[in-house]
Amino acid sequence: MPKIIHYRNKCIGCGVCYEQQPSLWRMSRKDGKAILLRGISKKGIFQLTVPGEVMEQSAAVAKACPVNIIKIV
Repeated sequence: MPKIIHYRNKCIGCGVCYEQQPSLWRMSRKDGKAILLRGISKKGIFQLTVPGEVMEQSAAVAKACPVNIIKIV
């Protein structure tokens, strides 16, 4: 299954990910950065395995990120 990789420490808090895919993203009230819901953190890098049916939308979110900190592998 594909994974979403989110480098949260490099996030600028633009909110594009949340606007395009609110089922997987939230914006933190503490620091204004994006949060990958149910993502597992490993040294500040969040990973989430996602089913194939959300891959198209997730790929669009990754492409829309202005700082390219969302990857699909």
